[in-house]
Amino acid sequence: MLMRTFITLIAILAAGAVMAQAYRWVDADGVVHFSDRPVEGAERIYLPEQNRGTRRVYAPPTAPAQDNDAAASEPEVFAYESIEIVAPAPEETLWNIESVLNVSLRVVPALRQGDQVRIYFDGEARLVNGTTFQIEEVYRGVHNIQAEIVDSTGKLMVRSLPNRFYVQQNSIG
Repeated sequence: MLMRTFITLIAILAAGAVMAQAYRWVDADGVVHFSDRPVEGAERIYLPEQNRGTRRVYAPPTAPAQDNDAAASEPEVFAYESIEIVAPAPEETLWNIESVLNVSLRVVPALRQGDQVRIYFDGEARLVNGTTFQIEEVYRGVHNIQAEIVDSTGKLMVRSLPNRFYVQQNSIG
């Protein structure tokens, strides 16, 4: 059994080495060809290691360097880093809430004076005060909520991911 495992391991390693070979050649018409099998007159090329997935990270463009006097006179642009619906949690099931939903948001940095929170509850938009509030007349079923912050002119500053949750009610019977 041990010998079979050892032979299988050697075969897998050898197959990986063979698969990494590639050859390049130019035919009589000047067309470039590539193959994993050697052809007369072909040159061996070396392929990089197996491609690994890369994660793209968005980095906002940076402004060109300015002198200190010009930079001091321009106001810094404010931006929220994130907004998250903490309660109810995504895919959470709430029991016997008596039709009142308690909602809590996490905003980084904290909500600025003059900015407002707009909630989309089951597709209906409503403005709320602050990052902790209640929504009334929430009954049994599947519900969706999303939050965003808008500035005093109504411009969207940041938006949370949509959040689906469930409300259940014990039945008396």
